[in-house]
Amino acid sequence: MPAPPIDARSLTARTVSVTPCGDDGFVLRIRPDVGQAPLRAARFFMLRREDRLSPAIPRPFSIYRQVGEDLEFLIKNMGTGTAALSQCTPGTRLRLIGPLGNGWPALDGEGAPWVMLAGGIGSAPFFMGIEQALAGMDGRKPVQRESITYLYGAARRGLLYDIEAFRRLGVRVEACTDDGSAGFKGNVLQLLEDLWKRGEVPRQVRLLACGPERMLEAVENLARARNLQCWLSLETLMGCGVGICNGCPVPTVESGPMGAWPNAKCCVEGPVFSVDDVTLAGAH
Repeated sequence: MPAPPIDARSLTARTVSVTPCGDDGFVLRIRPDVGQAPLRAARFFMLRREDRLSPAIPRPFSIYRQVGEDLEFLIKNMGTGTAALSQCTPGTRLRLIGPLGNGWPALDGEGAPWVMLAGGIGSAPFFMGIEQALAGMDGRKPVQRESITYLYGAARRGLLYDIEAFRRLGVRVEACTDDGSAGFKGNVLQLLEDLWKRGEVPRQVRLLACGPERMLEAVENLARARNLQCWLSLETLMGCGVGICNGCPVPTVESGPMGAWPNAKCCVEGPVFSVDDVTLAGAH
C-alpha cells in the first residue's frame, strides 16, 4: 500500500512575507522551524494557519522556490483557505505537512528537448524544475537553456503569474492568453502547434504539464497521438495529503505499470504521473 514519503513531517513555520502577484495571486514566503533538505520540484506541502482563520483541513500547494531556509509558494486567492494565507503578516504562525508526493522526473540533457506547458497557477512547480534542469539532477547531464521551452497560458495578462521571473532564468518563454492581451492568442496547445508549424520547436520533444484538468487531458491526448514522453503534475483536490482519506483517486492505465489497481492516489503516488501510468482522458 502506498505510504507518505519518509521525509514528510508535521511542522510549524512563521511567515516571512506575502507579496502580491498578478491580478489575484501572491507569493507566500515562510521559514519552517526545522530546516529542509533540497527538495525536488513539483513536491508539495499541506498548509494552513495555526489560528482559526484557516479551515481545519489544510490545503495542498506545490513548492515554488526554496531559498536558503525559506520556502515559497505561489498561490491563487480562490477561497477561504487561500484568503486566510493571503492575510498573513510577518510572524504569522503556520502548520505545514510535508514534503509530500513525488516531483518531476530527473530532467536530463541527454535526450529530446523539454517543452513545459503551464496553465494559470499551474506555473507553480516549474520554476524550481527549470532551475534543477539547468543545474543537473541525480548526476544527470544538465539541460542546456536552448533545450527548454516554457509555454505559459492564462485567460488574460494579469493571470500570467510572475512570468518575468521565468524569463530571467534564461530559457525560452512564450506566453499565450485567451483574450490576446499578452503573447499568442489561444491556449498552450495551440501555441505549441503554431511553434511546430513554424519549425521553432522540434517535433520530437518531452512534455511536462501542469494546469486545469481539461488542459491536462488535451496534453495527454496530444502525447498519445504523437507518441511523446509526457508527465503531468495534477491539481487534484486532496483531503489529507498522506494517503489515508482516499479522496484523490486518479484512473490508471490498465496496461501500464500501475494497472494492477484501477486508481492511483494522487497525494502519495503523484502528483506527477507519466501518461504511461494514469489517464485523465479515459484511455485505458
